[in-house]
Amino acid sequence: MIEVMDEPKSTTPMATPVREPLRRVGPPPSGEQPALLIEHATKRFIVGRKKKAVVAVNDVTMSIRRGEIYGILGANGSGKSTLIRLVSTLLTLDGGRVEVLGHDIVRDEMAVKQLINRVSVDAAFFKKLSPHENLAYAARLYGLDAKRARAEAIAIMARLGIGEKRLSRPVEQMSRGMQQKVAIARALLTSPTVLLLDEPTTGLDPRSKLDVQTFIEEVRDTHDATILLTTHDLTEAERLCDRIALINDGRIVAEGTPAELITMIARDYGKEPTLESVFMTFTGKSLDDDLDDDKNEDDE
Repeated sequence: MIEVMDEPKSTTPMATPVREPLRRVGPPPSGEQPALLIEHATKRFIVGRKKKAVVAVNDVTMSIRRGEIYGILGANGSGKSTLIRLVSTLLTLDGGRVEVLGHDIVRDEMAVKQLINRVSVDAAFFKKLSPHENLAYAARLYGLDAKRARAEAIAIMARLGIGEKRLSRPVEQMSRGMQQKVAIARALLTSPTVLLLDEPTTGLDPRSKLDVQTFIEEVRDTHDATILLTTHDLTEAERLCDRIALINDGRIVAEGTPAELITMIARDYGKEPTLESVFMTFTGKSLDDDLDDDKNEDDE
C-alpha cells in the first residue's frame, strides 16, 4: 500500500506497468506482531553556538513485518542515520516508542540488544586485531560457543569472499571493502532477528558491492532476519527492498514497494517511471545534497 504525506502537485497522468514483488510485504496484518514497530519517534538535538533546537527525527511511524527488507532513502542530513541509531539504542528517544518483537527499547533495552545488530558506513573495529580476533571478541560478548562461532565466522567470511589466509591479517591492513565485509560478518555471527544496515555498501568497489547485496538477500531468505537498510544507491534500494520509506527533514513523506512508488509517480505525477523520479519528487533534493548534518553525525 502506498502512503504519501505532504503530496506534491499532480501533472498529466502517464501509467506505466511495473512488476510487483512476489514476497509478502506491507505492514503486518491485525494480530501479527511486527518485527520492528516505530510509533511517533522524535529526536531533537541542540546544535551550533546559538544552541538551536533541531528536530532530526520528526514523528516517524512505521511497522515492519518479519522477513522484510525495509529501505530508508533520504538526502544527507535527512534523519535516516539518526533513526537507525535510535532503534539500535545508541540514542534515546525524546518522544514516541520503538519495539523489537514486542520488546520496548527503553524498558527492555538488554533484551533488545540481544535481538539486533548494526552495521554502519564506518564500522568500528580493534584495528590492530585480525578479523578472526574481532569476531571472536563479538562472540564472547554474546555468550556464543567459541568453537562453533569460529566455524560460523569462517563460513560467513568465505561467502563474502574473505579466505582463511586473510583472517589473521590486522584489520587496518585490509581495504575499505574488506573491512565492511568483516563488519557484516560480525553482525551476522550473532544471528540477529533485526539487522540494521546503515549504508553498508557505500564506498565499496562494484564487485564487493554485488557480493554484499547478494549476501543481504541470502540473510533475509535463510536466517528469517528483518533488515532495516539505509542507502544512497537507488539501484540497490530497488533490488533489495521489499518496501521503501522516503524521509525528508526528519519526516516520512512517502512509503510503498518500489513497484508501487514507481507506478504512482508515472501515473499520478507524469514523471519518468524511475526511483530517482520518486526521490526527487518527494524530497526536492539530490541524494548528494549536503544539509547541515551536525545533528546526526555517525561517530561510531
